[in-house]
Amino acid sequence: MSSQKQQPAKLSKLDQLREREQQAEQGGGPARVQKQHAAGKMTARERIDFLLDEGTFQEFDKLVEHRSRDFELDKQIYPGDGVVTGHGLIDGRKVFVFAQDFTVFGGSLSETHAEKICKVMDLAMKVGAPIIGLNDSGGARIQEGVVSLGGYADIFLRNTLASGVVPQISCIMGPCAGGAVYSPAITDFNIMVKDTSYMFITGPEVIKTVTHEDVTKEELGGAATHNRKSGVAHFSADSDEHALRMVRELLSFIPSNNLDDPPRLAATDSAERVETKLNSIVPDASNQPYDIRAVIDLIVDDGYFFEVHRDYAPNIVVGFARLDGRSVGIVANQPAYLAGVLDIDSSIKGARFVRFCDCFNIPIVTFEDVPGFLPGISQEHGGIIKHGAKLLYAFAEATVPKITVITRKAYGGAYCVMGSKHIRTDINFAWPTAEIAVMGPEGAVDILYRREIAEASDKPSARRSRVNEFEEKFANPYVAAERGFIDEVIEPAQTRSKLIRALALLENKRDQNPPKKHGNIPL
Repeated sequence: MSSQKQQPAKLSKLDQLREREQQAEQGGGPARVQKQHAAGKMTARERIDFLLDEGTFQEFDKLVEHRSRDFELDKQIYPGDGVVTGHGLIDGRKVFVFAQDFTVFGGSLSETHAEKICKVMDLAMKVGAPIIGLNDSGGARIQEGVVSLGGYADIFLRNTLASGVVPQISCIMGPCAGGAVYSPAITDFNIMVKDTSYMFITGPEVIKTVTHEDVTKEELGGAATHNRKSGVAHFSADSDEHALRMVRELLSFIPSNNLDDPPRLAATDSAERVETKLNSIVPDASNQPYDIRAVIDLIVDDGYFFEVHRDYAPNIVVGFARLDGRSVGIVANQPAYLAGVLDIDSSIKGARFVRFCDCFNIPIVTFEDVPGFLPGISQEHGGIIKHGAKLLYAFAEATVPKITVITRKAYGGAYCVMGSKHIRTDINFAWPTAEIAVMGPEGAVDILYRREIAEASDKPSARRSRVNEFEEKFANPYVAAERGFIDEVIEPAQTRSKLIRALALLENKRDQNPPKKHGNIPL
């Protein structure tokens, strides 16, 4: 009796689906996943699971495959094609997310990979939800040629159209090189992970060939470089997990879209809290530094300030906080660094942050202690005029509630720029220590009374007399208050309650700019 060969059992339709999904969830396979873990990195799916509220992720295009057949790509097909996309919840709020999978073709971007990203970006715009991109990619898929490049351009267009409509946050969690860098560059915030992420247009090898400069990836485009030197990145994280926690924290301060108000939390800190330490925090000598962060911490809810761009242009401080549960954006000169002077980098940093807050209905609170713009050949040749104008433009353009507190110096054009009454700031406070003038007493006297002092028999005494006269006249807030440029001179200890009342007053503020396609900010 002959034995008949047994045919393998045919999978049911449900089993076929489950098998396909399981294959997609394996990414590039166990060996590549293990390699990803060995490099101190989570996989794309692990990142999404960590980022979103538990059990809320709904995936799109899990079974999408690339359509390329050249260079033996037809023999290398992975469901999902190197990117995981979908939507879920963060603190109960809807978000869209894409995570590039480095275990599949090094996370390289193909035509279908780009189509998946574009799909979630389009949906995010339609429903008004933030877009979070977790970047970990070797760049364009070389085998696909122009269609992969076209895929990048499709994403860039959507980044641009979404700008100011829904928040866009990028996490750089691995390589991001070449044209790939321009998508994160357009988004609102970039978070980089120390030691495992880098961004650059051209890598060290190409640079060495073209310019003969030797540089490592970390020196060229690592997290430290882009947080401290270039300002491309806004945050530096110690690990993937740290970066993803930062995303959740950042989202807690900002609305889901440009029509919503920022989230408001139940206040746990008294709105009437008085901080007597503020009455003596500004040194008696006007040339002595103090840390503006100490001022901010004493005023905001629970002393918690979520700083943005901490390591870049430290002469200006920007970030988010809450006042009586309301989210606010804070812009503050930092007397502890370069005396809080405005230079090219700080102007760009401040302008970018102010414009973000204005896009997303976040009130702006400005703490001003600024001696002016930084003088020098390098600043002038570097374009301090146009870059300083960016900060001026951003403040003047903003229609959200704007409140300014002058703590000490407010000199020259910098006084005008930093949220002055003249550029539509709603409420302007000053502390008794405020000094509002064209320039400091010493410089003013040297210009106004140069001949008189030169001819005096006791030059030091004559100069000191004129300096004292100038200080009495202008080194105070009262001339500005008499003109109505300052709404109220306040006791520093009462700053918190004054700001909270002002925010409540401005809660329903409506202001608008003249009808136009868009302004022409000095770039």
